[in-house]
Amino acid sequence: MKATQSNITKKELVDEIASQTGFTQVKTKVIVEGLIDAVTNAVIEGNNIELRGFGRFKNKQRKERRTRIPKTGELVNIPAKVRPVFEPSKDLIEKINKVPFDLETEAFVPKDDQERI
Repeated sequence: MKATQSNITKKELVDEIASQTGFTQVKTKVIVEGLIDAVTNAVIEGNNIELRGFGRFKNKQRKERRTRIPKTGELVNIPAKVRPVFEPSKDLIEKINKVPFDLETEAFVPKDDQERI
């Protein structure tokens, strides 16, 4: 994958995994979509998903709060809601911090001899 500060699409992820594993892109796409569906369904049911060495998907409860509309000054209530969040593992954070960051291009620049994440 490119070492830039851009978004990676599902198709690019499928291409990368297929090239690493030797699976066809069709089989890889089914696996990736299955993983996404499993994580989505588990979070919807209120379960946490922990992938050791990567991170944890979980729900976070946001409390009801009051805020002011800047244009009118009117006070409004924002209802409580549940929001899915991702917490990276310590291992993932350590790996990311080992990769140098180029401030001019705002991109991670792995050296050839470094492990890519």
